[in-house]
Amino acid sequence: MSVDIDITGLRRERIAVVPSPLAELGMALHALAEPGHHPGLQGWATGVTARLDPHLADRMCEADFLWRSTFSDLFLPYAGIPGGAALPGATFAEELDLLDKLTDEQFVDAALEFTCALPYDAQGAGALGDGGARGRALELAAARGPRQVRFTTRLLDDPPRIRSWLRQFLEDCDEAFFADTWSRLRHQLAADARHKTELLRHKGLADALASVSPAVVLDEAVGRITVDKMGQGRTTASGGLLLVPTSLGWPHLMVLHRYGWQPVLHYPVGSQQPVAPPSVEQLTLRMTALSHPVRMRLCRSLARSAFTTSELAQTHGMTAPEISRHVAVLKKAGLITTRRRGRYVLHQLDVTMVARLGSDFLEGILR
Repeated sequence: MSVDIDITGLRRERIAVVPSPLAELGMALHALAEPGHHPGLQGWATGVTARLDPHLADRMCEADFLWRSTFSDLFLPYAGIPGGAALPGATFAEELDLLDKLTDEQFVDAALEFTCALPYDAQGAGALGDGGARGRALELAAARGPRQVRFTTRLLDDPPRIRSWLRQFLEDCDEAFFADTWSRLRHQLAADARHKTELLRHKGLADALASVSPAVVLDEAVGRITVDKMGQGRTTASGGLLLVPTSLGWPHLMVLHRYGWQPVLHYPVGSQQPVAPPSVEQLTLRMTALSHPVRMRLCRSLARSAFTTSELAQTHGMTAPEISRHVAVLKKAGLITTRRRGRYVLHQLDVTMVARLGSDFLEGILR
């Protein structure tokens, strides 16, 4: 599974690495709503929440599905500006002005992403102008809850009202806590953007993308960027490609691949991962290997000591070929190590690798 970006014919000067204050506010709101996703930010989230005006805290709950369960493309409005080459604003106010430049149709479609009501990376009927799409959006919102139904109904009936509400809400968040947060983060983000830009200029796109994440790979022969994620999608960077760093985003690595919008890689800087995370394929292989009850029992033995195939067969009442097949699956998944002692081959569980499975799984599904 992956999200693919076709960059055939894309000129290097149309690739930009630029911080975005509005995108960072979106990530800040997500971290406040889902602190469990961001253990390294819990101190910051606790401090912000403690100082938050109760009225603003209540307003955060009115539409938190725009940043809690998904990350709305409304926080990356420059990607929707016609021409596919707009850049993030230099200031928060400039980015709010870019948000105002989206058409009502674009705004509504992006705001309804939480319902999964509309085609994302293909052209489809919009809920604002199509009765069938509108009914489907309301139906899916009802499955999410009454707040979602109220928001969706107001959004479809009166887009300007919701647009005004959202802008005022974002401005109030900026005044209450984000301006201070941004003043501390923007220097790190600017430094990372300069570093990636220098890599792009002097070493090429492949090196720049490799510095973004091991999950982002460029196939220069076919002109395609592949982002390893538990989801599928595709888009074309015909007008430009944006790389937007975030200090609050780990472990999320997001790809905006909405139809008709400029592709955006929204990537975390200062990753907390000490080593490169496994690919989705590797993670699936490991989880599948451990799903078999026989292999789980073998792991119990191999966690305590190293055993030969014959010893495992005798201990578990199985034939050596049966044990060998199960050991091969565990070895292919990278969960056991093998060493030779004289004429004997000893197998042992890689405890460190198994201990990382929980965090690897969480990182994989949140990436």
